[in-house]
Amino acid sequence: MIKESVLFKDVLKVTLIVLAGLIVLLYVMFQARFLIVGPQIRLSSELPPQHNQRIITLSGNATNISRLWLNGRQIFTNPQGAFSAAVVLENGYTIAKLEAEDRYGRRTALTREFVYAPMNFTTSH
Repeated sequence: MIKESVLFKDVLKVTLIVLAGLIVLLYVMFQARFLIVGPQIRLSSELPPQHNQRIITLSGNATNISRLWLNGRQIFTNPQGAFSAAVVLENGYTIAKLEAEDRYGRRTALTREFVYAPMNFTTSH
């Protein structure tokens, strides 16, 4: 009978140690998710590709980044990762490229194409 109670205590002790180790491992994996995922860029809303206004605004959220660029020009986020930047559309076709880099040098990019077509005014006779 003494042997059975010692065996039960040993099994309980090993089970608790394994459970504690598993909890620590899950917590580390949960915290490392940002390192695993890398930099992320999301736009608040998708703009239509054709515009009749010269200036449009790209806004969204960037996470897990250390730097953010719009067409090679650095832009900044607020502490929550939100950004907003104006894009001047050239006559005809314009490409807007958002690039982000994290502190480990990993990069991601988001490209959108826009066409500037000023409104045509027709006169009726």
